[in-house]
Amino acid sequence: MGYAIDVSQDNFQAEVIDKSWETLVMVDFFATWCGPCQIMKPILERLTGEYDFILAKVDVDRNPELASQYHIEGVPDVRIITKGEVKPGFVGAISELQLRELLAGFNLKSYLENGLEAIDNATNSGNLKKAKDLFDFLFEKYPNHPELIIKAAQFLISVNEIEAAQKMLATIRPDNREFYAKARAVEKLIEFRAAAENPGETEIEQLYAQACQHIINEEYEAGLSLFLKIVGISRKYREDGARKAMVAVFDLLGTDHPLIPQYRKQLMLQLY
Repeated sequence: MGYAIDVSQDNFQAEVIDKSWETLVMVDFFATWCGPCQIMKPILERLTGEYDFILAKVDVDRNPELASQYHIEGVPDVRIITKGEVKPGFVGAISELQLRELLAGFNLKSYLENGLEAIDNATNSGNLKKAKDLFDFLFEKYPNHPELIIKAAQFLISVNEIEAAQKMLATIRPDNREFYAKARAVEKLIEFRAAAENPGETEIEQLYAQACQHIINEEYEAGLSLFLKIVGISRKYREDGARKAMVAVFDLLGTDHPLIPQYRKQLMLQLY
């Protein structure tokens, strides 16, 4: 894991430039009076517990020479230094998701991400006990991490432990803007599972059940295609249920998934 350190003109070379040859260093130029700096501080410090990078914190008011040397005009101004080379990071407050994407751009994976990948491998190979053991280990290290909670809820739904999944998802509140929509989308999987297990008798009910089953099986394109077909047949079915289902899948997959732009556009064309 990484760590955070206060840096000044006196130790900048040793703690930042020299260390950057061993591991990535994120330099946070901040000011104590700066609101956005206070927003970013706990996020940056928390991520040092997940990623292998050094967070070097520079108070610009106490270190005007460093602020001048690196042309700091506004705070927070975060730079990335790797192998002695200074690269742009970001200026101002950004979301935790954007910060994680920045780190991913430097080929950094968090210990949590590695753990979640191991869980996927265990689940896909049918080793559910190993998956549960990995979840227990990760929850000890990251007990309230929303991404881990969502992943665990998906796992619980897959093994039909619905009540436990619902309790987990309920801990992600509306003020958690980055993960709330995805948590509600995972809750939608419970509804999909019920619909798939009770398909009904009419053609549209069976189409909806097939679409739900595809989503449960992570066959997202097939599921979205059928939901889109149902939108074209009837907006009244399940009170616009197929459109709502598509929106839930969009939230579940995230904006970076390659299927989202395609099916979002097709849905808009179907609606208007």
